[in-house]
Amino acid sequence: MKVLLINGSPHKNGNTALALAEMEKVFAAEGVDCEIVHVGNQPVRGCIACGSCAKTGKCVFDDAVNETAEKFAAADGLVLASPVYYAGPNATLTAFADRLFYSTGFDKRMKVGASVVVARRGGCSASFDRLNKYFTICGMPVASSQYWNSAHGRAPGEAAQDAEGMQTMRTLARNMSFLMKSIALGKEAFGLPEKEPWQPTHFIR
Repeated sequence: MKVLLINGSPHKNGNTALALAEMEKVFAAEGVDCEIVHVGNQPVRGCIACGSCAKTGKCVFDDAVNETAEKFAAADGLVLASPVYYAGPNATLTAFADRLFYSTGFDKRMKVGASVVVARRGGCSASFDRLNKYFTICGMPVASSQYWNSAHGRAPGEAAQDAEGMQTMRTLARNMSFLMKSIALGKEAFGLPEKEPWQPTHFIR
């Protein structure tokens, strides 16, 4: 089992990293390999809808997105983690995720997804909802915890004082580990669910 954790914060050792580190400890105890990829401090631009990825299988902008794509393909789970900016996820992370999900053509069904958000005070639930959309559009089961996957803190390290938030991260990692292992057993016994040919209507025929 392997899970890929994406840190969308510009601060490599900030509160978002602290939340991921809490999860990382549990993954290690559960025998799940994990890798943290820090993208929040990189110059990641948004998708320009050029369609190049449909022809080449990768994004036209050769940056952290293409570097991460192969790791995503090999992973059993993906965590998208972000600080909250104006009640939404960091723009760098959303630009990264837009291009990562759109430019990669491999089957993402039954890879387990989870989002983690960290805020000084408000905007966590809106950011959490926004990030989960990446998973549910491509057949990825979403791991849950005992509460919405959020932690609170402003100055670096303050999130460690959020006892419930840290417990939520640990519970999320345990639940995600269980789900990934269970899906692996299910795939071995039953295979993936039947996939129908896509029938796009675009609302206009």
